[in-house]
Amino acid sequence: MEGLIGPRLYSCSNCRNNVALHDDIVSKAFQGRNSRAFLFSHAMNVDVGPKEDRHLMTGLHTVADVSCSDCREVLGWKYERAYEESQKYKEGKYILEKSKIVKDNW
Repeated sequence: MEGLIGPRLYSCSNCRNNVALHDDIVSKAFQGRNSRAFLFSHAMNVDVGPKEDRHLMTGLHTVADVSCSDCREVLGWKYERAYEESQKYKEGKYILEKSKIVKDNW
């Protein structure tokens, strides 16, 4: 029976474009710009914007905003570089705000 059920997905809350897999969640204890957020190891169907340095709660990071590839809604950001050694685990990972995504196929 389990084989009949597809992967649990998260989709853009605006247009329902699939953007991440539940199994790719690294942490649920993050803060986005406007709401709580999840840290994902991967994201799909998103466009990555230009890199910029931002001072976040955990220090200076180089990040790039990520938006839905269908409707262009900004969903969060991608960590491109962490300057503090303790934050290096975030590099290459994605923050998606809970208010911008919805559960799909659960």
